[in-house]
Amino acid sequence: MKRILVMLVAVLSLASVANAAQPKGVDIKHVEPLSWWVGMNTALQLMINGENIAACDIAIEPAGQGIEVAAIHKAESPNYLFVDVAIADDAKAGDYNICVTNGRRTVRYPYTFAERREGSRERESFTNADFVYLIMPDRFANGDASNDSTDNTAEKADRSKPGRRHGGDIQGIIDHLDYIADLGATAIWCTPLLLDDEKGASYHGYSCSDYYLIDPRYGSNELFKSYVEECHKKGIKVIMDIVPNHSSTSHWWYADQPFADWTHQWDSYTQSNWTFSTNMDFNASKADLYQMESGWFDRSMADMNLDNPYLLNYFKQWAVWWVEYSNLDGFRVDTYPYNEKGPMSEWCKAVMDEYPNFNIVGEVWTSSIPQLAYWQGGNYNKDGFDSHLKSIMDFPLHDALRAALSEGGHGGWGQGMTRVYDVLSHDFVYHDLSNMMIMAGNHDTERVADVLNGDAQRMKIVAALLCTMRGMPQMLYGDEFMFRSTDRSKGHPTLRIDFPGGWEGDAINLFDEAQREGEQKEVFDYTRHMMNWRKNKAVIHSGRTMHFIDRDNTYAFFRYDDNDVVFVYVNNSPETKRVPWARYAEITEGLGAGRDVVTGESVNMSECSVAPASVLVVEFTR
Repeated sequence: MKRILVMLVAVLSLASVANAAQPKGVDIKHVEPLSWWVGMNTALQLMINGENIAACDIAIEPAGQGIEVAAIHKAESPNYLFVDVAIADDAKAGDYNICVTNGRRTVRYPYTFAERREGSRERESFTNADFVYLIMPDRFANGDASNDSTDNTAEKADRSKPGRRHGGDIQGIIDHLDYIADLGATAIWCTPLLLDDEKGASYHGYSCSDYYLIDPRYGSNELFKSYVEECHKKGIKVIMDIVPNHSSTSHWWYADQPFADWTHQWDSYTQSNWTFSTNMDFNASKADLYQMESGWFDRSMADMNLDNPYLLNYFKQWAVWWVEYSNLDGFRVDTYPYNEKGPMSEWCKAVMDEYPNFNIVGEVWTSSIPQLAYWQGGNYNKDGFDSHLKSIMDFPLHDALRAALSEGGHGGWGQGMTRVYDVLSHDFVYHDLSNMMIMAGNHDTERVADVLNGDAQRMKIVAALLCTMRGMPQMLYGDEFMFRSTDRSKGHPTLRIDFPGGWEGDAINLFDEAQREGEQKEVFDYTRHMMNWRKNKAVIHSGRTMHFIDRDNTYAFFRYDDNDVVFVYVNNSPETKRVPWARYAEITEGLGAGRDVVTGESVNMSECSVAPASVLVVEFTR
C-alpha cells in the first residue's frame, strides 16, 4: 500500500511539472505602433505588452513576404517585449499575423503593413506662406453631443464650470471649416487631441493617457483622419500638437513601466526648476540641469526619460505613425527645451529623415533672444549643439507687441513701439527668420483683448502686424472677435472661452455673419481682409525687411523684393502723425503712388497722415 501511495505521489508530481511546462493563455494587451507601412525609412520596433510576455517567442507570418522578426529584446518588466522587425525593400503590403508562442500554444495577433500614399515622403508642410489658426477643441464647437461624456473616460462634461470639459470636439471643427477658410487661415493647430484621462481639468489635453488614441470625447482615430482629409479639401493644413516631455500618470503603462527609467523617478515629488537656460549656460551646475530635464511638470504628469533608447524609438515611430496614418502636415512640440536635448535632436532628425519637407515648430518659451535662437536647427552654437528643430515660436516678439501696444502714450526710449523695433533689431541672431512662428497670444497667455483693454483699433494693429511681419503668423481662435476672458483672476480656464455659436442653444452665433455687429464685426472684417490679402502676397512670405527707428510711439517698416514693396506705419501715439515719407528715401526712391491695402484707394505718401492708435498698410509695384 505504501508503495502504491509513493508511486501515486510521484505520478502526481510528474503531472504537476508537466502542467507547469504547458503553455498558459497569452493575453496580448497592446501592440504599438498599431500598424505600419512598407517602404518606410524609419526602422520598426514593436512594443508588445501582455502578462508574462517575456516568456514568449515572436514570429511574423506569412513567411517569405519580406517581413520578419530580426531581434527580440526583453524589458525589465516581464510584461513587455521590444521586437525589431526587418522589412525588405520589396516587402509585400497586406495583412499579417504576429505569432506569440508560449510553449506549444500560439496566439496570432492581426497586424497590417500597408502601402504608403503616393508622394507621402515628399509631402509639403506649413511654411511662412501660411497663417495658423490655433484652436482649443473643447472650447470651439460641439459637433456631436453624444460624446460629451463617455463611459470609458473619467471626467464628464460640465459646461457651467470653466475648468471642466465643455464638449467641443473634432466634428465641431469639421462643421466650421468653411468659417476658418473664409477667415483666411491656411493651417490649423489644435491643442492635443489624444486621450487625456485625468479626473479633472483634462480638457486641455496636455497630459496624455494613450499616445495612439484620439480622446473619445473628441471623436476617434478614423474621425481625425477624416478631419485632416476635409481640411485638405479646403486648402487648410493640419498641425498636430504633441507632448513627448511628459505623460499622464493615468497612462496604461504607468503602473507597470517597461524599465525603471522609463520615466524620471525621485525619492519624493520633485518639479522641474523651469530653468532651461541650463542647457546652454557654461556656468550651470549639473544638478540644476538634471532637475530641469528630469523634474516633473505636475504631480499627474510623469516626466519621460528620452535617454532610454527604447522610449526614444517609441516616440520616433509614434510621430511617424501619426503623419503616415492621418496624412499630417506638421507638428507643434510642447515644452520643447524640457526634454533631454540630445535625444530630442535625434527625434527631430528621424522625423525629417522620413519627411524631408516636413516642419516641426517647438514651444521655446523665453524672452531671451539668444536662448531662443539656440534651439533652432542649424544655428551656430558654441557648444556645437544642433537641435534639428526647424521652427521656433517667437516669444520675444510676442512680449514686445503686447507691451508696446498697451503703452499708448508718446513713447520714448525703450517704450511703446520702440520695443518692437528693438526685438527685430536682433534678427541677425537667428538662423532662419522664415521659420519663426509669430503671435500676439496663444492658449497659455492672456487674451490679447484683455491686455489691450478691448481697444478695437489696437486689435486691428495686431492683425496688421501679424499679416505683414517676417515669419509664420499664428492667431488664437476668437482673437479675430476680440474675445476676452470671463474672469481674468481665474487664469487659463476663463481665457479659453467657448466660441459663441459652437453649442446648440447659444444666444449668439458668431459663425453666422448676420449676427456679427459693432466693434467685434469691425475687428473681424479687418482681420479677415488682411489674412486673405496675405495669402498670395509673396513679398510678405519671402521678402526682406527694412525698418526705421522713431521714439514717438510710431513704427515704420518695409517688406520688399525685386518686384513689390509693402509699407507699414503704426501710430500708437495719442495724436495724428504725418508719415515722414522723405525719411525713407533710400527705399522709396522711384516708387509712385501706393494702394491702401484695406480701402483699395490710391495713396499719395508725401501728404499722408495716420490717426492715433491706427495702422496704415500700403502696397507698391516697382
